[in-house]
Formats: sequence, structure tokens, C-alpha cells
Amino acid sequence: MIKNMRLVFKSLVFFFCIMTSCLNAKESFINEARDLFEKKNYEEAKFLFQRNIVFNPKNSESYVYLAKIFNLEENESEEEKNLNTALLLEPGNEEAMYMLIQIELKRSNFSKVKELKEDFKTICKSLCDQTSLINEKLNNIQAIDES
Repeated sequence: MIKNMRLVFKSLVFFFCIMTSCLNAKESFINEARDLFEKKNYEEAKFLFQRNIVFNPKNSESYVYLAKIFNLEENESEEEKNLNTALLLEPGNEEAMYMLIQIELKRSNFSKVKELKEDFKTICKSLCDQTSLINEKLNNIQAIDES
């Protein structure tokens, strides 16, 4: 009986250690990927963000960073997919919302920009000053269309 309890205890300790190291590995992917992104090593950063998604598919930050990389690569469809996924996971992600507004402004999709802008106003914390810039761009595009 005591041997069985020791075996169960050792198994639990082993399981706990494995789980802890897996969590730390996941965290190191995102941290290392951020560092690579900041150093402008986008290909390696992209790989690590994608790897982080494999281990942590609900991490919206990875999707936002991937969207930034796809923006730099001028791959708008992948950028948009990643932004939509980030917003699905975290509807209050103001950075993802702002980036999506920029895509829709580029497309001159006024109705979508207005809809996103209203959502953006309710969630903005650090990017609230961008609302006036969005309005300005929207007005400029509408003025060009009217002329």
C-alpha cells in the first residue's frame, strides 16, 4: 500500500514537472518571437509565432504579430485572417481592430470602416487618439469619391 502511494506521488510530481516545463516552453516561444520581431528578424519571428499558436491557439497576441509580419510582406489576405482571428479570440483587442480599420480604409470600404470605428471607440485605451485620424482619412476618401 505504501509503495503504491509512493508510486502515485512520484507520478504526480513527474506530471507536474512536465506540465511546468511545457508551460515555460510555450512562454519562451512568445518571448523569443517578440524579441526576434523587434530585431526585425521577421522570418524567424513568424515561425515562432506560428509555433506558439500550435501550443497555445487562443493566444491573440501571436495572431496580431503575424498580421504585422504579413503587413510588412504586403500579404493583405493573411494579415486580415490573422486580425480576424485575434478579434475573435479577444474582441477588445484595440491594436487588431485598428489594423483592420486600416485595411478597410485602403479598400475604401466606408460602411465597414464606420462599423469598426464605432466598435473601436468603445474598446480603445491607448490608441484612442487614432479615432480622429480614422475620421480624417474616411472624410478624405469620401471627398475624393464625390469629386
